[in-house]
Amino acid sequence: REMAKRVDFISVGSNDLTQYLLAVDRNNARVAGLYDSLHPAMLRMLLRVVEGGHGAGVEVSICGEMASDPLAVILLIAMGFDTLSMNSASLPRVKWLIRNFSIATARKILAEVLEFEHPAEIRLHLQKALEEEGLAGLIRVGQT
Repeated sequence: REMAKRVDFISVGSNDLTQYLLAVDRNNARVAGLYDSLHPAMLRMLLRVVEGGHGAGVEVSICGEMASDPLAVILLIAMGFDTLSMNSASLPRVKWLIRNFSIATARKILAEVLEFEHPAEIRLHLQKALEEEGLAGLIRVGQT
């Protein structure tokens, strides 16, 4: 929050933040399996960044793989990110999700997953939520 008082905006690079927060080099095959942007520590950190930024009246945006991942987008909109920055190919899918997923449901899901301890639990919970909303087709084929 202290830093947020000194800046005009905050932009989170989710790929780098995940790598540094989890101390996992995503390009190292021996540990790349530990890299997961849905890790509970990552989600708690992102929520703190948004709360701190908004508490100081600063807009908070996010870029990187999370901003284009439908599972993560549910949580990002619930957290209150002002802007999601992604490649243009991902835009239609993310836009569709945001227009068709209730913010109230997203907030409920966020509260639930913040209690989980493992990224796999979070991912499964989010996949089930998309299925229940009839939006399972938004998940990339082969994504786990």
